[in-house]
Amino acid sequence: MAIPGNLLSATTEMVDPNTSGWAAKLNCSLSLASGGRNGDGCLKLTSVAAGEMQARTFSSVPVEPGSLYWTFADASSSTQPERIGIRWLDAAGVELSVTWSLTTSSASASWHRVSVAGYAPVGATRAQVLLSSTPAGAGVFHYWENVYLGLPLRIPGNTLSFNAESGGELDTSAWAAESNATVSRIAPVSSWAADFYYAGGEQIAVTAVAAGDASAECVERPPVVEGQEYLALTYLGPPTTGSSVWVELRFYDATETQLSAHRATLAPPGTGIYRQITSGVAPAGAVTAGLAVGITGASAGQVARVEGSYLAVPDAAPNPSLRSGNVLPIADWDFEQGVGAWTVASGVATIARSSPWGAEHFFDFYSLTATSSTATVSALRSGIYPGVVEGENWRAETYFKVTAGAWQIAIAIRWYDETDTYLSTSTAITFDAPASGWWNLYDDAIAPAGATQAQIEITVTATAASSVMRFDRPALWQTLPRESVEAFSSQAMVQLILRELTPGQLMTVWRVTADGARMLVRGPDGLYDAYSIPADSLVIEDYEAPLGVPIYYSVLTINADGTGSEYRTTDTVTLDPGDPNYVWLTDPARPGVGLRVLVKQAPEWKQAIEQTVYRVRQRATPIVLADVRQSREGDLVCWTETDQRRDALRFLLSTGNVLLWRCAPGMGETDVYVAVGEVQWPRIVTYAREEWREWTLPMTEVDMPTGGQVGSATWTVYDVVLEYATGYDVLDRYETVFDLTVDRRS
Repeated sequence: MAIPGNLLSATTEMVDPNTSGWAAKLNCSLSLASGGRNGDGCLKLTSVAAGEMQARTFSSVPVEPGSLYWTFADASSSTQPERIGIRWLDAAGVELSVTWSLTTSSASASWHRVSVAGYAPVGATRAQVLLSSTPAGAGVFHYWENVYLGLPLRIPGNTLSFNAESGGELDTSAWAAESNATVSRIAPVSSWAADFYYAGGEQIAVTAVAAGDASAECVERPPVVEGQEYLALTYLGPPTTGSSVWVELRFYDATETQLSAHRATLAPPGTGIYRQITSGVAPAGAVTAGLAVGITGASAGQVARVEGSYLAVPDAAPNPSLRSGNVLPIADWDFEQGVGAWTVASGVATIARSSPWGAEHFFDFYSLTATSSTATVSALRSGIYPGVVEGENWRAETYFKVTAGAWQIAIAIRWYDETDTYLSTSTAITFDAPASGWWNLYDDAIAPAGATQAQIEITVTATAASSVMRFDRPALWQTLPRESVEAFSSQAMVQLILRELTPGQLMTVWRVTADGARMLVRGPDGLYDAYSIPADSLVIEDYEAPLGVPIYYSVLTINADGTGSEYRTTDTVTLDPGDPNYVWLTDPARPGVGLRVLVKQAPEWKQAIEQTVYRVRQRATPIVLADVRQSREGDLVCWTETDQRRDALRFLLSTGNVLLWRCAPGMGETDVYVAVGEVQWPRIVTYAREEWREWTLPMTEVDMPTGGQVGSATWTVYDVVLEYATGYDVLDRYETVFDLTVDRRS
């Protein structure tokens, strides 16, 4: 699988099907080995003699002086550690310098990550990757694969810098000792999935100076908006299984005074590295936020490792754990920090966060654990949450699992008014909980008059002593149609909204016309054909729907293993074509810059054919050998009425992309994908200030493109204001003004 943004070729990255992307540089020979994870192939370096051996990429890639680049690879050797470097070259191919990583702390035969980042120096125009290790003799092997060189790969939406996020791939400047600690960079043996690209081989080490509590903090303070919830996480490596290591999200006012802190302590199952999540709402007066990490009760010299730090609003990055519209804060549904606001309202049950990390969970790494010592009834209640609208339908749900004993379970919604006065409880239905596996339980209810707040109540009945049940991602949200469709005729676009999807399932979406013909619908990553669902709701904008024709959408979802298929069908909608003298020209790859133009003359289509005629003597009819008839070709003649529309059409045609021509029924033309050749746009009269232009667009019918779409015709400045709190947030998500214009996010 190609690494996104890799400047290296696929052969160089994967070492498949050969080693042609690599060259020996020092004291080694190269060969192709098997057993890689990014494709079966991997690069085998064999030492010629004792001493350092190096290999380099065969070719160099272009770089910009002053820009930050990152390289990583996965390595394996049971006999010696390794390092990786970026070799900077000038225009003549002369080496200027090498940015080396730290050497891995020990040798390991398991695949592990090595990496480093650096700024291209003055005069650098190209770069290569260097792989290095120092064997003790001849004939020693070292294996490499999954090699990347390019711009830093970031966790989407992160407000922290790459250096802070990555665990010090550059240096330690993003982190500072806070209490009883020193901060340094280390390169332990770090094993990551081959397709996890947000972690490297270098990490920040927080070392306790003396016995006691030790901590360090990230010096960066990204801006926040008071009242907004924020999610923070980092990967923590504890010194021992029993160590108490933690991450803390902190909020500060304009004077850098800390206003609040939200700590989550890792329950480590070992001494590896584990993702620990925390969250909190920015309090009144908060203007910035920060991260801190530490060890409680450390011994002198103990080290906590830090990697992959992140701070952003919850929906900044795709997160399959999120239930769209859930009024519960993260702490109350994810249980990564503890039990949140959940309490035992009645009964003998006790509640706690599951332990250790990763042992019991449906989402992320922890769950809420209820334990009943006796066979009795207990009621578990969440906090009370605002945002309820009276008269609307609301749904409460939870995932649950029986891990000991036996249980019955029911879920209900408790309603409150704005003064926190209890109003009523929805009717609950009790079920026998299945004996094993994770299950989903939900209940719908109409909010009564006066209701402005609500609470989830889960009633559990242990039918045996010492019973244990787990809960994960409880949610309370206003239910909306599972699928809805709306025609936006002014943009010649149909919007399809899908809700209550299951992340990780595969989805296929078809547009269906009245005659039963089906066409796949396009999305950001290509056609929605076995598309892996990233979140529980999706908004799909279809810019290729026909004009003036009733259509509906058919959606198939299926588990990744091929089981559990489900069909959904939407209502029928029709795009109003408006004035039939106008047609739409749409770029499927950039639908936001589509244009409606006035037609002077529809194409007079012709279809060429290659054929040879053989005239046989003494025979009246010839023998004709012919190839298939080619696609249609013809000229569309249209007008633009203003200079602005003239420039818009030029911009639409500028890339040479395939366009979709759509016209109103009655013109006698079907929708067709076309490639447009050389164009002309003279004035309709020879007056210099005349704005009307007559365009002749030579069109050739082509196949429907299969790539994704970028941007949206409905993306406005108001959307930017709603989605981003500051200009800082906008700069973090868009590389250019054009990217912002078409909503192409980095």
